[in-house]
Amino acid sequence: MHYIMFTKHLEGYDVPQIIEALQTAGVKGADLCTRPGYPVNPENVATALPAASKLFAEAGLDIPLVTTPGDFVTPDIDYAETLYAACAEAGVRHIKLGYWHFKAGMDYWTELDVVRGHLDGFQKLSEKHGVQTVVHNHSGLSMGLNSTAAMNVVKGFDPKHVGVFTDPGHLSICGEPIQMALSIVKDYVSILSFKDLIKEQRERNGKMSWATKVVPLGTGFGDFPALLQTLKSMDYNGSISFHSEYSGETPERIVELARDDVKFIDGLLADM
Repeated sequence: MHYIMFTKHLEGYDVPQIIEALQTAGVKGADLCTRPGYPVNPENVATALPAASKLFAEAGLDIPLVTTPGDFVTPDIDYAETLYAACAEAGVRHIKLGYWHFKAGMDYWTELDVVRGHLDGFQKLSEKHGVQTVVHNHSGLSMGLNSTAAMNVVKGFDPKHVGVFTDPGHLSICGEPIQMALSIVKDYVSILSFKDLIKEQRERNGKMSWATKVVPLGTGFGDFPALLQTLKSMDYNGSISFHSEYSGETPERIVELARDDVKFIDGLLADM
């Protein structure tokens, strides 16, 4: 498996600093956050992404995946074509979309048809540029919140062009048992996110409510031994994105926690 790290919480770092952080964390590449405020973003992606890819390659790293803004959900958004073309030029293999959300009063099946219509447009961009579009299973009101829901979104599309970004952390909150979850998406799973989650009560507007929190791998709801055994049985050898979404921590501390997460997974694999 090819280890990469999500760069969302390295906000404020330039590309050389990101490269140094990834090397310190012990990964081989980036799940590159390509959003406003980051060194590669929708406004400069045509030139900044190929330039960043070159610097990564010189450091022995790569960029298998870019993560787009959360509202990157329609193929007619003004920078979509530019982004796909830039990824093709830079050798990026996967583009993670934003999130389609269910809202109260919607008819799920009608909205699903709308979502699949958008995904059809993204598939055309993927086919044109040779960069796969991936849908992230994300808990909450996401239209792809678990493997079953994600399959409702992607089923029937060409797995060469459309895949699922499987996230066992979110599956542990609202998904199927991990063996079942991976079996459901086995024809489409193309990349994974590794993070661990718990639910905790927080006060909001004077009321207590449940919220998710990212915790170090092995301390949350995720069953990582079962996950790794299942991936081994599937002969999975794609990228693993260590998400390291430890909100409130400094970038330096994020890198330390990511390195610990890598060591945790390496330890489990060594015992198999």
